Amino acid sequence: MTLNEAFAGGAAVITGAGSGIGEGIARGAASLGMKVALADIAVDRIERVAADIKDQGGEAIVIPTDVTDRHALQRLADNAYDACGDVTLLVNNAGIESLGLIWETSAETWDKLLGINVSGVVHGARIFAPRMLKSPRQTFIANIASIGGLGMMPSQAPYTMSKHAVLSFTECLFLEMQLQDKPVSISAVLPGPVATRIFEDAPTGNDAAFAERQRDVMHSMISQGGMTPLEAGKIILEGIAAKQFWVSTHPEIMAFMAQARADYLSKLAPPALADAAKQILES
Repeated sequence: MTLNEAFAGGAAVITGAGSGIGEGIARGAASLGMKVALADIAVDRIERVAADIKDQGGEAIVIPTDVTDRHALQRLADNAYDACGDVTLLVNNAGIESLGLIWETSAETWDKLLGINVSGVVHGARIFAPRMLKSPRQTFIANIASIGGLGMMPSQAPYTMSKHAVLSFTECLFLEMQLQDKPVSISAVLPGPVATRIFEDAPTGNDAAFAERQRDVMHSMISQGGMTPLEAGKIILEGIAAKQFWVSTHPEIMAFMAQARADYLSKLAPPALADAAKQILES
């Protein structure tokens, strides 16, 4: 399907829509004529995005949402359907990073990250899916994982394991939707380097100096090689509209990571440090 065939005149719900990739997807969806429901815990950010969309002639509503609260996600669904009608596109995008060694990352940070990155995706899909299955038109659920969900990285264990979990969950969701034989398309989105504030917002472990070195390296990587969130949003929407399961802003990197993962697993090799990890540890 083309972008217009898939989305024009429909309604989109995007979590984590106040900045980064979520904002890029929201702006892209609005430009296609979709009613956009912006969900984020940062109310000031989604209010800013909504105001910009409206100034450009689009339709946007703000629904403050903490995705770690499944009751808040239920309210998000109820409010979105009441305000926008049937939801055509759900993007479970909300996510955060963390920087620090496993044992130096607080229990609170572990719980917060897994609550946002994993439970937010699970409950978002679980709550919206029954209504989307009843829709007569084609609908779409996209879960934002990461190319990190195909690899491993020291000092980013909570984030990396969460993205592995999102990918596995989305694979299972795809299979279960196939059994329903309904027009609900499922996509796993694995972004590559996108210039967002994810590392600026990342909580850190006890070793502040180590975390700062890591932040500098990762920020440099995404600022030098990363595309803008608007560019990423357009690519992601095109992949979702085409009913692709594997969607990435950087398909070549995704293919390389997938092959490296397949080789690693086929050899049952021990984990090894990637070049980026070595750069951090040797700084």
